[in-house]
Order: sequence, then C-alpha cells, then structure tokens
Amino acid sequence: MNATTINSSPLNDSPVLTPSLEGGCKHHPRKGRCRLPVADPLTALCAEHALCQQKRDKATGLTAELIAGLTEFKSAVPINDFLSRLLLFQAQDRIPPRRAAVMAYTCNLLLRTLPAIQHERNPQDDEPQRIIIDMPRPDRD
Repeated sequence: MNATTINSSPLNDSPVLTPSLEGGCKHHPRKGRCRLPVADPLTALCAEHALCQQKRDKATGLTAELIAGLTEFKSAVPINDFLSRLLLFQAQDRIPPRRAAVMAYTCNLLLRTLPAIQHERNPQDDEPQRIIIDMPRPDRD
C-alpha cells in the first residue's frame, strides 16, 4: 500500500497573503520605523498602532455622520444642525469632550462672522454713520 501524505495546511499550498510578522510593526513614524512586535496580522501593526488605526477609522465614520447633509456653514441653520449633532454625539460618548469643545468653539467663531458676511453682501442696507460733535448736555435741574 502506497500512502501519500496530503498537506492540508492552506499556508503551505498558497503564497503568504498576510504581511510578515517577523519584521515588526509596519508603522513609520517620523524618526524611523516602529520596532514593536506585530499584534494584528491583518494590518501588520503593533498593539499601540493598531489601536490608533482603529480610532482613526472610527473617527472617519463619525465625521461622515456628523456632517451628513451639511455642505456649507454660511448661515446659522447648518451651524445649529451641526452643533445639535455634536451635542448628541457627546452625550452618547461617541466623541471626546475635548474634541467636541474645539468643534463647538469653531462653530462659535463661524456664528460670530455671520454679521460681517451679511454686511459685506448687502452694503446698501447700511445707512451712513452719523457723528454728533456738539451734543447737548443733559439737563440736571
């Protein structure tokens, strides 16, 4: 009887599709390359950089939900919509308080510039400023 051994391991039959786990993390910071061992074989990243990548991916999805349907922030209505969504996301713990505070501050700056934008768009609505030099004093009798 001639016994043949069949190698049933899929790793031996096909080329390796996952990145090499021996080379270390594939993250390239400014000072070189991360030397920590790979924790996630799908991304070839160490545990720290894999977590950072997951946070970036989550933030990308969150951003899409946060600005869905909003194209311009040139009036108070879209800014209000954005702030409402931001408040809901913060209440649901989907966005860090510090990031939400920065976004709310930016919206505050946008709201403060709306009167200046209105003034630039409709200068004819403004009447000339009157300066009164000899203003009468109040009667103190």
